[in-house]
Amino acid sequence: MALFPQMDDNAVFVSRTDPDDPLGSYQALPFFLDDAEWPSIAHYFHAMKFADPAMREKIRQAPTPAKAARLGRSRLKRIRRDWRDVRITVMTRAVYISCRSHPQQADALEKTGDNLIIENNSYDYFWGCGRDRRGDNHYGKILMNVRSKLREI
Repeated sequence: MALFPQMDDNAVFVSRTDPDDPLGSYQALPFFLDDAEWPSIAHYFHAMKFADPAMREKIRQAPTPAKAARLGRSRLKRIRRDWRDVRITVMTRAVYISCRSHPQQADALEKTGDNLIIENNSYDYFWGCGRDRRGDNHYGKILMNVRSKLREI
């Protein structure tokens, strides 16, 4: 088996944490979900790690997506017991609602055509492709699933 799996030459690479990437979760595109307006996908995602409403609100009020992520990684409060089971669903909901709220984001997703979307993160083997391109690429898979869902509308 090759160390680096074959890559699709037409793959679209995105950065989840780049605020300038139109498909990234750090983009400042507010949307309304679960009775609140969220400044970014990252704000919503990291807030949903906690059952505590005060912690969720603290993350929602964070001045930047990066600060929201730092707060979400804090272990001063205990994360939800079911987090591993629901994190993909939480991210999917946020991406979908953000795309429905912002036509420019949905257009950027549509412009990827039918190409494979890869979250290009060398350090994240869950959401990204990882250094050796063997990561799970769950963020890329979510984008492709949302793209398919938006086409059904």
